[in-house]
Amino acid sequence: MAAKAVMNKGLHGRLDGPPGASRAMLERRTRWLLIVAVGGANLAGALFVLLFSTFVMPDPPGIADPSHVRLVNLLVFCAYLVFGAPIGVTWGLWLFRPVRTFARHEHDPTEKERRGVLRGPLRLLAMQGTLWGLGAVGWAVIDAPYSSLLALKVGMITALGGVTTCAIVYLLTERLLRPIAAVVMAAGPAQYDAWFGITPRAMLAWALGSAVPVLGSVAAAVAALVVDGMSLTQLAVTILVLGGVALLVGAPVTYIAARAIADPVRSVREGLARVERGDLQASVPVYDASELGRLQAGFNHMAAGLRENERVRDLFGRHVGEDVARHALEHGVVLGGELREAAVFFVDLQGSTHLAATRPPGEVVALLNAYFGVVVEVVARHGGLINKFQGDAALAVFGVPERLEDPAGQALAAARELSRRLRAELPQLIAGIGVSAGQVVAGHIGAEQRLEYTVIGDPVNEAARLSDLAKSAPDRLLASDTVVAAAGPGEAAHWRLGSAVTLRGRTSRTRLAAPFRRPPPSGIDRVIHRLRR
Repeated sequence: MAAKAVMNKGLHGRLDGPPGASRAMLERRTRWLLIVAVGGANLAGALFVLLFSTFVMPDPPGIADPSHVRLVNLLVFCAYLVFGAPIGVTWGLWLFRPVRTFARHEHDPTEKERRGVLRGPLRLLAMQGTLWGLGAVGWAVIDAPYSSLLALKVGMITALGGVTTCAIVYLLTERLLRPIAAVVMAAGPAQYDAWFGITPRAMLAWALGSAVPVLGSVAAAVAALVVDGMSLTQLAVTILVLGGVALLVGAPVTYIAARAIADPVRSVREGLARVERGDLQASVPVYDASELGRLQAGFNHMAAGLRENERVRDLFGRHVGEDVARHALEHGVVLGGELREAAVFFVDLQGSTHLAATRPPGEVVALLNAYFGVVVEVVARHGGLINKFQGDAALAVFGVPERLEDPAGQALAAARELSRRLRAELPQLIAGIGVSAGQVVAGHIGAEQRLEYTVIGDPVNEAARLSDLAKSAPDRLLASDTVVAAAGPGEAAHWRLGSAVTLRGRTSRTRLAAPFRRPPPSGIDRVIHRLRR
């Protein structure tokens, strides 16, 4: 499916599963990674809370039996782990249910499944916050009979540990669910959801890097003011532990939060670099519904639009020629024409009607395609433009719409090569080629709704008449003396002048020129040839 292709193309890595992995495999991998990551984060947070509240933060005065209270707290802690961990796993798997349902069936996700996947990190955060909140309240209630200050202490420490753990769980869940989220987002766009944007992730990084350590330090300072007999060493140890935990935990978690923002931006930047290099097939995975996901989706829409524009431009160029298409895109399309000096050649098949009557249609089409393929290739190599196809004939122009250094010489060289190749590669076809040059009117004719680029002028008519006459010439190629005279010396030396004739439909006489059937003359012969002309 297209969704799987997008996912596999952009999300390969240690956390994203092997290339080509099925949805079911990704779901199992993601589920177990989440269990390990979330369970580990909660266990580490719980142990920190236990150790910090028991051994680092001093107990308030007035507790009759501190050892008994610590034993009770240890039992409460263990009991909560024994009962709370299974509840958390069961609850988490229940929240993961839409992901499992979606992954087990190869179908596009429903709106409920889509929402379940995309809101998975937020729902897991809410679940973790609920469990930690219940633990903080329950622990405070149990310690309240011993001391209200003790209840406040454990409740506050548990709440701070819960905030840190929940933030870590959210960031890890968002990262681990990316492969599944990419499949969901590739199947169809999702509505913008501000809960997953840059601001919530930045606030989580702030909570871990600043808010929790600062609140812990404030709590330690309050304890130093309230608790009688709290030594400077105890206060220093408390602050050092808080600072050390903030450095050890805050740095990697802030890095994860920063990567959650930087990864989508980097993927778009790399995609833009590919587009800049001309790769319009570039795409990036979309794995959330935030403004970051909208940025990724926007890039994909832009790339799709560029591909569509390139396809239209390619089709436009195939129909009217690349030079005409480029000229129209750069300068616009306006009805009318301009007077230009250009060279043209006209190539026309002889006996195409007989060919169509005596050969199967498929063979005729194949021959015509091969014939026009040679014509297009030769004209393009010499800088010309196929202006139009007319049945089994083609008109090529040189010097319009883009100016050429030697349009006459390039037209003559192209005609000689075309004559040689057609006789060698398609001997069963007889094609006459006529070449002329002079002033033409080049531009767009038609109406605003439908127009075409064309070349009109006496050289076009002369080339068409020469192509008829050339069908009986030795090389099936004739040119007018005007185009040979306009060509550069290097190309003109390949042509010899002949007699003058009156072409059909014309009143003025045209002096014919044909290519030499031997090597071109030497330098002295060229001078004599010029003088004779």
